[in-house]
Amino acid sequence: MKNVRSIVKVLGTLFSTLGIIMLGCTLFSIVIEDNAHQGFAAAGISTLVIGLVMFFSCYSYPNRITKKEGYLIVGLSWLGMAVISALPYILCLELNVTDAFFESTSGLTTTGATIFNDVEVLPRSILLWRSLTQWIGGMGIIVLTVAILPLLGVGGVELFTAEAPGPTSDKIHPRIRETAKRLWMIYLGFTLLLTLLLWLEGMTLFDAVNHGLTTMATGGFSTKNASIAHFSSPMIEYTIGAFMLLAGINYTVHFFFLTGRWKKVFSNEEWRTYMIFVGLFVLIIAGILILNDPKWTGENALRSSFFQVTSIITTTGFVIDDYTGWGTGITFIFFLLLFMGGCAGSTSGGIKMIRHLVFIKNSYLEFKRLLHPKAVIRLKINQEVVPARVLTHILVFLLLYMIVFFGGCILLSFGGLDFETALGAMATSLSNVGPAIGKVGPVNTFAFLDQTTKAFLAFIMLIGRLEIYSILILLTPFYWRDF
Repeated sequence: MKNVRSIVKVLGTLFSTLGIIMLGCTLFSIVIEDNAHQGFAAAGISTLVIGLVMFFSCYSYPNRITKKEGYLIVGLSWLGMAVISALPYILCLELNVTDAFFESTSGLTTTGATIFNDVEVLPRSILLWRSLTQWIGGMGIIVLTVAILPLLGVGGVELFTAEAPGPTSDKIHPRIRETAKRLWMIYLGFTLLLTLLLWLEGMTLFDAVNHGLTTMATGGFSTKNASIAHFSSPMIEYTIGAFMLLAGINYTVHFFFLTGRWKKVFSNEEWRTYMIFVGLFVLIIAGILILNDPKWTGENALRSSFFQVTSIITTTGFVIDDYTGWGTGITFIFFLLLFMGGCAGSTSGGIKMIRHLVFIKNSYLEFKRLLHPKAVIRLKINQEVVPARVLTHILVFLLLYMIVFFGGCILLSFGGLDFETALGAMATSLSNVGPAIGKVGPVNTFAFLDQTTKAFLAFIMLIGRLEIYSILILLTPFYWRDF
């Protein structure tokens, strides 16, 4: 294999970063005396040592990372980080390997599915670790490393493009490291602002920090069994709902907004479509609730609908009510929303709004092409022609997404899950949402699943987080042919 030392050096950098974060949790555990510090210390020290050995053993080797090797690094790093992130669960809670791997993968991929039936009895350092894994996985630890360490050289762009969620052509800065820095500064700023607001609105500082981390990551891990419903605060629900909505928008749009480049903001079709879809489904579901049940008034129906629609579309997964109890029709709508996703370049999972927009526009234009077969009718997004290669890439992605989804549903069905639960578990894992339908609904956990099913769904979470291509390309024979 070419440039194996460059690959080892990058992986060593990433693992060292993860080890340092674990040691931070060790200090927190010591301060609050929750008796989890020994497990965190063992996990953090071993991870840091392994990472440093990997890095310094290849330190003098020049960076020569091609796009092909970038895909391999992304795949290996996410798998490796999921394994390493499971160590605190194993060493502190004595979980079995599969359960620990499922929880860590769910965290890093910002899925938010959990095997814990009672999170409130967990040590607070473990709760913080769960939230931190979502936060670093939200923007991507590789993007973080590109932002803060000039160690990847020319390979930075290959890693960034291999990991960055969704197709997006807008650039903040010609240098990829400067782009990553700006994205992370916005991400950090939003997180700090939300944490402050939640603290002022009545959460404890610990709860505010955790929910600030997992909201901006669109992850959905909570410190409470009842999720956001525990706080019984409309103000908190509106605040988290608003920040979930912001987290689902492309971070380049946030950058353009914050720097006063209004034309670029308002000419962006994707975020306008995103806002239209959210608003439309909020009104539809609120209207159905008001018409079907007198207990729903205009305000609480709109608030509950806004929170749950935004939570599912952005793939955050927080809940304030059991939407599967709102009727079969609404349950089906929420099942469809599992596939939506936020904007490309956001922390959301799912298919992404830009792909839906391209598919809808291209389908509409196909009718024109049928009527005028000799006309040159081009698809445009943001007043720019979408290249044929990009269009093919998106359409193939949608096809692969459905193939993986239905194939996974069949396997889960043969594994003993009922039809509705198989659909829900596969959809929520592939789209990195968390709650779904069936026995994995918003008030359930994944603890009842057997070990094989948990391991399979964890792998599906990785495929979904890295948007299918980055993982499946490693399984093709021609990828390895020239190594």
